Order: sequence, then structure tokens, then C-alpha cells
Amino acid sequence: MADPDLRTHLESLLRQRILVMDGAMGTMVQALGLEEADFRGERFANHPQDLRGDNDLLVLTRPDAIRQIHDAFLAAGADLIETNSFNSTRISQADYALEPVCYELNVAAARLAREAADAWTAKTPDRPRFVAGALGPLSKTLSLSPDVNDPGFRAVGFDEVRDAYAEQTRGLLDGGVDVLMVETIFDTLNAKAALLAIREVLDERGVDVPVIISVTITDKSGRTLSGQTVDAFWTSVAHAHPLAVGINCSLGAEEMRPYIEELAEIAPVAISCYPNAGLPNAFGAYDETPSQTAALLREFAEAGWLNLVGGCCGTTPDHIRAIAEAVADVAPRTPPEPDHLTRYAGLETLTL
Repeated sequence: MADPDLRTHLESLLRQRILVMDGAMGTMVQALGLEEADFRGERFANHPQDLRGDNDLLVLTRPDAIRQIHDAFLAAGADLIETNSFNSTRISQADYALEPVCYELNVAAARLAREAADAWTAKTPDRPRFVAGALGPLSKTLSLSPDVNDPGFRAVGFDEVRDAYAEQTRGLLDGGVDVLMVETIFDTLNAKAALLAIREVLDERGVDVPVIISVTITDKSGRTLSGQTVDAFWTSVAHAHPLAVGINCSLGAEEMRPYIEELAEIAPVAISCYPNAGLPNAFGAYDETPSQTAALLREFAEAGWLNLVGGCCGTTPDHIRAIAEAVADVAPRTPPEPDHLTRYAGLETLTL
């Protein structure tokens, strides 16, 4: 059962200092140069489809590698690490014909992160470490048609998405996460299904687990892939009363600046920010150095925009160490008081 005082404890910590998240699991996995056999292990040796690239499966076939990555980020100064479960839903694992093991993937991912976090808490009892269960954005979208000739067509339905996220939530909770993190949101309707699933699972278990919500702004239009502005997105998810809301992925910190500033001005909860290490180069790699990323995020912190900070694509333990050092002496953001105005949101916000 979740600790009823955990939310209060985390809220207190977020008021005391800027907390640090981990960096890019995918980047670290790629650096290991794993082969098909690593992904298959003994259990999936005869699986009919190629499995290389299904990083989530490594929690079952190469748990040592994932534990090593968790430890590296914790050693770099991360207060909060994410489970390796970004794609651990039936919808995303269907690409590998691994739908039957989704619950098990989430339990194993959570337990690996839990063990690592607990080991580091024992080393630094004055600085406890926490685990966030990662719920990624899915390989299908509820708001957009994949068929340009049939705008009304959807590859997936709301109930199917909600059920997939409910299964993932149960697995993450059973593995022992402290927080649930709906992240890299490009379609708010997918996120609404995830938030509903979380609420229903928490209600059926009679527990309260804090939720962090993180959206991705796709380009300099300042909108999500499904077309929402930053403020409209917040209006759409504020009902979930998250521990924190923020922005991650797609952009580097420099490009993310106006959007994190806007969100920090309007959301009366903690703000998280974990950008990519700049924009990808022509080869899809990320060139921004740890010192560059850290300097930008220190600027954000000094501007009073941050409570929780980390890294997304391309960020390594060196990036996290530099970020942690850069924000260590900067006071966390103080959230604004709610204005109690009525707001509705489609692609943009209507305030009454």
C-alpha cells in the first residue's frame, strides 16, 4: 500500500530545493551496443519476431544492464529515477507480439528501480531517492487519424487505451513505485485515458499515489502534436491535481524556454523540466554537452521556473551530474496561487 504521507513529503522537498531526475534510458541502452541475443535471453530465444530495440524487455532479459543504468544516474545525483517502462503497454508491445508479458514488464521495471533507489537511500539517508513509474505516450493516437483519406478513422479506441494504461498502472504499483509519471504526452486524449486509468486503479485499491504529468511541445509553434497550446493542455489535465506538471522531449532547453516559462506562470503546482541534449544532428545524435545543458537549466532555475529538473533524449549521467551541480544552490520556484477562474480548453483556452 502506498505511503499516505509520501505526497506531503515530496511536496515539502519540492519547496525546499530543486529535485533532480535521471536522464535518457534509451541513450544509455544504445551505448551498451546490445545485440538481438541480449534482448531475447533464454526465455524469448524462439520468439517469432525480432526483439532488438524493445528496450523495456531488458528488465526481464538483461536486468543487470538496466540496474547498472539506474545506479549511474543515482550516483550522478538523481533524487528521482524513472522505471524502464516507457513502452510497456499492450498497445506498444504489440509491435513485438509481447502483449502477454506487459504486466510482468511493469512489475520487473518497478522492482529494479526500487532496489536501486533503496540501495542509494541507505547510502545517503539524509537524501532519500524515489521511483517514478513511467507511462509513455503509446504508438497510436486517439486524436488523429493515421489515414489521410479517412480523417474520422482511429487505430485505437478510448477504452482500449484506458485498459492498457490500467494494466500498466497495476504492474508499476505492484512493483513498488512512489510516483506515477504520464510523460512525453503528444496527444492529450491519450493522456486523459491514462489519468482516468490511474484514478480508477487507485480508487479500486484505496490508495493515493502522486502523479506527475509531462507534455512534449513538438516544434516552435508551441503546440502539442494534437494541436494544443501549453495553457490549453494544462487546463485539460488540471483536474488530476498532479504533484507536478512539466515539459520534456522534442526540444532542447533553449527551444523549450518560452513554453516552460508560460507553464510556470500559470500552473499552481510544481513544475518539471527535462529537455533533450539540444536538437538532434543530421545523424539523429545529440551534441549538447553537459555544461551547455546545465547552464541553460540554471538560467531557468534562476528565473524561478523550476521545482524538478532532469534530462531526456541524449542526456547521460554526466549531464545529470552537471545539472544537479548547477541548480544545487538555486531556490525552487514558488507556485502561484490558484485564481479560481473557470476555464475550458479545446486547442486553445477559453477563460470566463
